[in-house]
Amino acid sequence: MSLKLCRRAIFGGTLLAVLGIPPGTLTAWSHQQEGPQKPAPVQQPATPPQPTGQQQSPQAGQVRPPQTSIAVESNVVNIDAVVTDQEGDILTNLKKENFRVLDNNQPQQISNFAPSEAPITIVILMEFSQLGYQWYAYQAKSWAYNFLGHLNDKDYVALKTFDLRTHVVVDFTRNKQEVGQAVAGLYFPDFHEANLFDALLETLDELRDVKGKKSILLLASGFDTFSKHTLDQTLRRVKETEVPIFSVGMAEELDVRRPNGGSSIGYLQAKNQLNTFAELTGGYAWFPRFQGEMGSIFNSVAEFLRSQYTLGFTPSSSPDGKYHKLKLEIVDEQGNPLLQPDKKGKMKKVIVIARQGYTSPKPTAGD
Repeated sequence: MSLKLCRRAIFGGTLLAVLGIPPGTLTAWSHQQEGPQKPAPVQQPATPPQPTGQQQSPQAGQVRPPQTSIAVESNVVNIDAVVTDQEGDILTNLKKENFRVLDNNQPQQISNFAPSEAPITIVILMEFSQLGYQWYAYQAKSWAYNFLGHLNDKDYVALKTFDLRTHVVVDFTRNKQEVGQAVAGLYFPDFHEANLFDALLETLDELRDVKGKKSILLLASGFDTFSKHTLDQTLRRVKETEVPIFSVGMAEELDVRRPNGGSSIGYLQAKNQLNTFAELTGGYAWFPRFQGEMGSIFNSVAEFLRSQYTLGFTPSSSPDGKYHKLKLEIVDEQGNPLLQPDKKGKMKKVIVIARQGYTSPKPTAGD
């Protein structure tokens, strides 16, 4: 799979560059580019670059196999989790003993546990197409720029757009001003199509070997008009990833203006898709109707990523190549469900936001 940098106009006399990016990467296309680095390959021959102009993509009806959906050789399953009360306030200072992991309803022994302290490493994946009379493209530019203000100096961010094709506009960098200038330099979408499924799958593949606590901020209408991959194929890959997806739906405000006052079947499906991407990966989905909501939403994204607990376990069952459902429970010192008071003082269970499953490695001959 290959990527091409789209042209971007940068104000103030900065350089205009058009670079080819090797297949399957979001990082390290320049030795001078700051950003998270992929691990160096061990005893692997170098992969020759693809000839210019040829794009290597998965064939229609295929999804790349999840070779590293779990930690590579140790078989450790990693979970990043956020815990909130019923009002949405994040709970901190929880201990390892407060967490209980169930793998296909079987209790597991937590082997490692720590609050998150790593910088944010996030891809802004934004729909920039002619859909919605270019309303979504306008929304995406405004919202992407808004989000940059919620990152700090240590965080890494990359900007990627999609319509009929995908474009890496800015690779991972700590320079938020560069990303902001690139957003401002996006003028007119090239195509009416929005290939959401292809763009999401491609980005997950590119993040597969990127180190750090990775995530995706998906700014999209939720509509997919021309992807090579189906929803089922996309969900299969999404269920396997450790990368949380934070979806922000851009079509709510436009859809609510429909003459009959109700949502179309197509939009309800689009909305459900964005919700499902988030739920399966331990992210979250928002569907704002007013611009005034964006500051709170993006503050929540950053707060979620900075407040995650990271834990891991080695499955007690043998590898079977199947999808396993995960359940994360929060308990008190007596092992009972942890309760927190709501605004009325009523004690209620806390809410856990975490990935819902993983795919076990295929059994080997010795298993």
